Amino acid sequence: MHASWTNQVEIFFSVIQRKVVSPNDFTDLSEVRGRLRAFEDRYDATAQPFQWRFTTSDLDDLLARLDQHTLDRQEESSARLTA
Repeated sequence: MHASWTNQVEIFFSVIQRKVVSPNDFTDLSEVRGRLRAFEDRYDATAQPFQWRFTTSDLDDLLARLDQHTLDRQEESSARLTA
């Protein structure tokens, strides 16, 4: 649900590693190129845009909950120190 664009790139290359490059039994670079092109063509034909479900209001809610949690923890610590 939460991933930066760099995480998405890492996931894509992980898929390429598992589905295209392994096992690495290539006789020359043209074979690697051909396998990568075939994967790219297949991937482009079937890939669909990702539908994000985490909206900006969801982010606002999450940040508010984190702020409240932080305040609650600070109040608990203060109460323990004064007791």
